Amino acid sequence: MQLYLPIAEFSLNIFLLIGMGGAVGFLSGLFGVGGGFLLTPLLIFSGIPAPVAVASVTSQVVAASTSGALSYYRRGGIDLKLALFLIISGVFGAFAGVWTFGYLRSTGQLELTISLGYLVFLGSIGSIMLVEAGRAVLKYRSGERPPAHLPHQHNWVHGLPFRVRFKRSGIYVSVFPVIAIGAGIGFIGSLLGIGGGFILVPALVYLLRVPGVMVIGTSLLHVVAIMAVTTILHAVASQTVDVLLALTLMVGSVAGAQFGAAAGRKLRGEQLRLLLGLLVLAVAIRFAFSLLVAPADPFSMAIVTPGGAG
Repeated sequence: MQLYLPIAEFSLNIFLLIGMGGAVGFLSGLFGVGGGFLLTPLLIFSGIPAPVAVASVTSQVVAASTSGALSYYRRGGIDLKLALFLIISGVFGAFAGVWTFGYLRSTGQLELTISLGYLVFLGSIGSIMLVEAGRAVLKYRSGERPPAHLPHQHNWVHGLPFRVRFKRSGIYVSVFPVIAIGAGIGFIGSLLGIGGGFILVPALVYLLRVPGVMVIGTSLLHVVAIMAVTTILHAVASQTVDVLLALTLMVGSVAGAQFGAAAGRKLRGEQLRLLLGLLVLAVAIRFAFSLLVAPADPFSMAIVTPGGAG
């Protein structure tokens, strides 16, 4: 059954869209990520214009992440104070990202920027996560059992001024890296249509030393807030949010997130990071392929003016 999407001006099978939403919702609950890093490429590869895919996915990410965040909140797995700092700074980053989105779209460089952005961010972060998680898995199999939280292990972040105590997570860190992380993810998320959980989760673990039991829930709450703001900004500024597309994706994503959250409790942290690293890297490789391989139809239609300009 084909569904015509008015803003995208494209038709896709409705069951395919629901299946995409369900699969990405499952990953959202499983890994504590918004899922936009996977859903946006899937829509682009399916023929949806990149600006519409980016803007529409933000609303789907809200639905999928809300379901997962509620599940973690009921279990006490969210540091609300830390999430508030991340959200406030992330909103400012989202404003900057939406403005950049509009500027690149007006200059015709948006689709190239989106492809390069996915390639760079997903490729680098996926590789780092894969190496770290692989080492953790090997250590676990050799008999080493690292503790879930290492409160006495500090890095350069913990030496910065203006520190704040986040009692729920048991950390005492400067607000500067917290603000920088929130703003950066807000900018990237609004520009590329991703929740940013695949960046936020490693940042919370390795930079701020947040314990694993608080990482995923806090990440999901941040994703919900930032993507909700981003959806509104895109709808007002660029009018590229396809409501019908977003609603169809939401149908599957909400249920999928609940199954993902349940499955996540059965896997160890290093196993989740290893699987997420593999998935992130696979999407980056697909974007590299699309950039390097010549398109099937290298020609485009353009209206040429008498002066010779298209």
